[in-house]
Amino acid sequence: MFTGIIETIGHVKSIIKDESNLHFWIESNITRELKVDQSVAHNGVCLTVVEIKDDSYRVTAIDETLQRTNLGTLQAGGKINIERCMVLNGRLDGHIVQGHVDCTATVTHIDNANGSWVYRFKHEAQALPLTVEKGSVTVNGVSLTVVDAGDDFFSVAIIPYTYEHTNFHQFVTGTIVNIEFDVLGKYVANMLKHLKN
Repeated sequence: MFTGIIETIGHVKSIIKDESNLHFWIESNITRELKVDQSVAHNGVCLTVVEIKDDSYRVTAIDETLQRTNLGTLQAGGKINIERCMVLNGRLDGHIVQGHVDCTATVTHIDNANGSWVYRFKHEAQALPLTVEKGSVTVNGVSLTVVDAGDDFFSVAIIPYTYEHTNFHQFVTGTIVNIEFDVLGKYVANMLKHLKN
């Protein structure tokens, strides 16, 4: 379980293909605090630490994960948002994030709002709306408040701190990102779907 508050940015040192899996070696300033078998969110994707060497650690993404997320588009030298799992006796600064990506979305607009940025994302249309104005959504692991939303799009506003301390500053029109919809919204939508039937 995560909060969507990014702890640090990691750097992809290398990517190794192993049949349908990809092994990622990530360099980060929190590596020495990690342990093997620990869950860590990478661009919002919960992956298990399987090996640690000096300032780098290895995680593995299986084909199912690669098909559903943007991890397959990563390249050596790229930046990745990192968050360790939440501590139960701590404050929940973002919202409840599972680290289970629902789909990817594409950046369609980036507007400079004179001190902040508004990003608009388009995703596959959902049977029921899963984003609502002023609700929560996770983009590449970052907990954000929805500005406006429709069945296949939403937008968020980014403050300078988030822009600088996540990989949002690398986004351009066409960038593919990971989306995790609010888990409470998903349960409500699922219940409504069954009530209609």
